[in-house]
Amino acid sequence: MLLYLPIADLPINIFLLLALGLAVGFVSGMFGVGGGFLMTPFLIFIGVSPGVAVATVASHITASSFSGAISYWRRRSVDIELVAILLSGGLLGTVSGVWVFTKLRAVGQLDVLIAFLYLIMLTTVGGLMLIESGRAILRARQQKPLLRRPGTHTWVHGLPLKMRFRTSKIYVSIIPVWAIGYAIGVVGAVMGIGGGFLLVPMLIYFLRVPTATVIGSAAVLTTATMALATFTHAVTNHLVDAVLALVLMVGGVVGAQFGARSAHNMPAERLRLLLGLLILGVGFRFGFELISQPDNLYSIRAVGIDT
Repeated sequence: MLLYLPIADLPINIFLLLALGLAVGFVSGMFGVGGGFLMTPFLIFIGVSPGVAVATVASHITASSFSGAISYWRRRSVDIELVAILLSGGLLGTVSGVWVFTKLRAVGQLDVLIAFLYLIMLTTVGGLMLIESGRAILRARQQKPLLRRPGTHTWVHGLPLKMRFRTSKIYVSIIPVWAIGYAIGVVGAVMGIGGGFLLVPMLIYFLRVPTATVIGSAAVLTTATMALATFTHAVTNHLVDAVLALVLMVGGVVGAQFGARSAHNMPAERLRLLLGLLILGVGFRFGFELISQPDNLYSIRAVGIDT
């Protein structure tokens, strides 16, 4: 059963889209991460143009992260002061990312940039996850404890303009907080990912933000930046396909429930290992796409004509 996607200008089997939403939702529920870094590549692999995939997945992430943000807000697991600084950088970064997205699309280099960025990001993150999870599994087998030095400070904590974040109980400079928010905004707008799987480790390992508040704060930032990205992409580039987003949401909500239940039956180290393998595999697929010969050697696009 084919479903015509008006913005993507492409007929796709509706059951394929539902299965894609189920699969990514399952992964998101199992590993506790946003599915944007998988949803966007998978849409590109089945024929959706990178521009439409990025803009549409932004709306998908907005809806999914909003429910999580509300839940964490009710449990008072959101650091409002931290979110305010992150948002000041994240919203500006989102606008900057959409501007870069629009300029690259105008000169016909958007598809190549998205593929290259995904190749670098996914292979790096996937490789690091494999190394970390492999070491954790070896430690568990050898029954060696993981030695940590809680409270250890890095060069980040020596920066000026420090601010006390009472909910998170940290005292750090606002400069790295703002910079992290800006970077996540740019990445989300250009690549169609919420940035949660990048933001959470940054806040935990660089700024020592407690896990109790970092996930909720990240969910609020993701909701705001992705909502702005969806709006600006729709207004400036007209690439948000509401039909595609709706079908993916339906599959994603159902798949996340099954994924969350399955995660309880597997050790955390093996979960990270599987996620690392999945991320690395998608990254290698992008690398193959970059070096392989395309089906169509030429493309046609509209350019301005002086009269």
